[in-house]
Amino acid sequence: MITSASNTRIKKVAALNQKAKERRQEGKYVVEGVKMFLEAPDGEIEEVYTAEGFCNPSCDQKLNRLPVERVSEEVFRKMSDTAAPQGILCVMRQKAYTPESLLQGTDPLLMLLEDIQDPGNLGTILRTGEGAGVDGVIMSRETADIYNPKTIRSTMGSIYRVPFVYVSSLADMISMLNKKKIRVFAAHLKGKCWYDQEDYCRGSAFLIGNEGNGLREETAALADSYIKIPMAGNVESLNAAMASGILMYEAARQRRIMTDGGKR
Repeated sequence: MITSASNTRIKKVAALNQKAKERRQEGKYVVEGVKMFLEAPDGEIEEVYTAEGFCNPSCDQKLNRLPVERVSEEVFRKMSDTAAPQGILCVMRQKAYTPESLLQGTDPLLMLLEDIQDPGNLGTILRTGEGAGVDGVIMSRETADIYNPKTIRSTMGSIYRVPFVYVSSLADMISMLNKKKIRVFAAHLKGKCWYDQEDYCRGSAFLIGNEGNGLREETAALADSYIKIPMAGNVESLNAAMASGILMYEAARQRRIMTDGGKR
């Protein structure tokens, strides 16, 4: 059992939790808690750490087939990013997707995120995307780190299952989508159509902008259509994750009806 916070392995885990640069260089990230451990694909787990007093029967079977390092309660608190750690965490290998891999299906449904800054928003979009059946999330380089511990917690396990990729140019990505006949819809205050007046049953991508500034005009101009969500009262716009969820589930609704042979 490791009892010293100065242990090299412990310091490495703490650095992965705290520094995006460390995560990029190592190609690893950290997940915490029972749910994240149970849903983690065995083949992507690099290391497992449990606190000295950790005991959860639901984890026993999986723990028995993996190498596990026990650490003192104090050391575990040093490693953890949460205020009330559950006593188990894993070091995971990062994913490796390409833009092309997200476009392989028929009529894909995609999210295009420009400079989303809040890790919680990003994680929620990923989680909601899994629920709505999106095929992937494509992000600008300036978007928050998807492996940030706050993002990871917000995904509630969707980080393992929803394909995602960062691209150096959303303009080039949109050009690729155009060639694939995937329509791009920008969530924009200048939209002339309500979000539920467009057809998302074919290949579609929703373009969502930065929480404070929205989409850059040059990026929004590349969209096939501007859409907006009706607002009552004095509210001008919605939180980026909330707006994304509304759009994704409208697309899911339309596609479900089409699959069932009904009418929109």
